[in-house]
Amino acid sequence: MKTVIMAALLAASPAFAQTDDAPWYPSTYGAEDEIGAANLLTPENVLSAKDLITTGKTYALGVPVGRNTPGFGSRELDFTIMMPGQEGGRTLGSNAMSYVDDMIVGWVGLGSQIDGLGHLGIDNHFYNGNTPEDYVATTGLTKMGIHNVPPIVGRGVLLDMAKLRGTDVVAEGELFTLEEVQQAVSDAGLTLSSGDIVLFHTGWLSVLEDEPQRFAGGEPGIDATSAAWLAEQGVVAVGADTWGLDVVPHPDGTLFTAHQELLAKNGVYILEVMDTSGLAADGVTDFFFVLGQPRFEGAVQAFINPIAIK
Repeated sequence: MKTVIMAALLAASPAFAQTDDAPWYPSTYGAEDEIGAANLLTPENVLSAKDLITTGKTYALGVPVGRNTPGFGSRELDFTIMMPGQEGGRTLGSNAMSYVDDMIVGWVGLGSQIDGLGHLGIDNHFYNGNTPEDYVATTGLTKMGIHNVPPIVGRGVLLDMAKLRGTDVVAEGELFTLEEVQQAVSDAGLTLSSGDIVLFHTGWLSVLEDEPQRFAGGEPGIDATSAAWLAEQGVVAVGADTWGLDVVPHPDGTLFTAHQELLAKNGVYILEVMDTSGLAADGVTDFFFVLGQPRFEGAVQAFINPIAIK
């Protein structure tokens, strides 16, 4: 199962194709910037977003992740549970202390996750024009590590694409056009603002439990056109209840053009495998969003469980 996503992409993809030739670096935030659209996070946005809390209801947006969670390429995750030094029922100290620990061996980019700005690029050029020689080391990124990302707190916006399409689950390979994305914003009665966090609800996550190989083999989503428009609105992060945000397979055979537009060109973070079902069921369109990701030093990505509060 772990190779299903990669196999599906390779089967659908042509040779490399550049998205466009327009210059996109250095960043508008400065040639040395490492946090991209996180520069748009302000105390004023947080204070404004707190007024969206009207009921106090909380929604966990992360999903459980474990040995059987399907992942891109060879990604997998194993837990080993141990009671060190306590073999045969031994205890520690005169007070008979016992404890249980766990060790993780696996990939960080699995399940609910945030993609950092060093994750995906265009022809070996990443955010702010960095090349692998500039920042990639086996011991950790020397730039754009996930530990640099500040807390992402502000207004969350849910775009219910399943409702727009009149279905519970939008099928794999279904591309949301820019017009549909803009219609979803209009249907929510909102206007996107600087500092917003946008999440797409497609219903695709519901496929994971009963059909994990289908879930991992494709997904509905956006492409570079909608991604560019979202970045122009000043959003800090874009996520979805899918494993990769982009439509897979793309009708024209390209790969992760929304990732390229958001991460590399605009420094906008991507949130994957977000559980938006509760928000959609309650008809929530905007909410208080809180994310403090693990600060793994030099990491490309991180496991996350953002919280939506309404």
